[in-house]
Amino acid sequence: MSVVVVTDSSACIDDAVARREGMAVAPLHVFVGGADLREGIDPIPDDFAADGPVTTAGASPDELRRIYGDALDRSGGDGVVAVHISRGLSSTWEAARRAAAELGDGIRVVDSGAAGMGVGYAALAASSTAAAGGNLDAVYDAAVSVSARVRSFIVVDKLDHLRRGGRIGAAAALLGTALAMKPVLHLSEGRLVLAEKARTSTKALGKLVNAVASVAGEHGVALTVHHMQCPERAETLASQLAERVSQVDRVDVTPFGAVLGAHVGPGAVGVAVCPDA
Repeated sequence: MSVVVVTDSSACIDDAVARREGMAVAPLHVFVGGADLREGIDPIPDDFAADGPVTTAGASPDELRRIYGDALDRSGGDGVVAVHISRGLSSTWEAARRAAAELGDGIRVVDSGAAGMGVGYAALAASSTAAAGGNLDAVYDAAVSVSARVRSFIVVDKLDHLRRGGRIGAAAALLGTALAMKPVLHLSEGRLVLAEKARTSTKALGKLVNAVASVAGEHGVALTVHHMQCPERAETLASQLAERVSQVDRVDVTPFGAVLGAHVGPGAVGVAVCPDA
């Protein structure tokens, strides 16, 4: 058998890819109209945020215990590496730590410090190492290595969703509302912080492209553009990145999942950057 990789639905990994990789995906939760909807399992309407604030929750210890246990059985005892959304953004990592502690030494948990394909790149690197016959230590190290290199940037239309969800501080929220600025945010030490600011969305996206190009450097890089209900903006951004970052073969474009989308709001675009080692 081989080590099994587990991640969560914040990674935005396509279902077909997860199945091909033999990866288990723990659902995060969206609460809409009193209903608890599991991302990736229960149908979530496209306009889920149209009727007012939406709340979200991470995977619970019980859910993760079941998923880890099944994965451990499937591994034939080789072990499980679980790669999750940043502990600074979700309760999922703490739930994962508790669940893993109950199942013993065969479970390794990685805080990716990221969201979206920032998590996904680390999980896929772990899966590739497992498929190549890597042991538990090697698969864990692959996920940690990619997590350390990945960078994530985001531009939102409004900061209201991030402020309500507690994912950004009051000072940054004031910047984007009272001062009518368009901030470029990035994940630093697992939390969203201000990277730059601009007067317009166009200038903010230009600064985002500059930031990605700076991170990419002179080496190979993988890029994914995420968006929340603005595919045309995302495709335009992807084209700009493909022209600016010569080291990338292609730029993938995929929507934010419902959990991340509930926090960033309509019109948001983000980029996950994974430089080669």
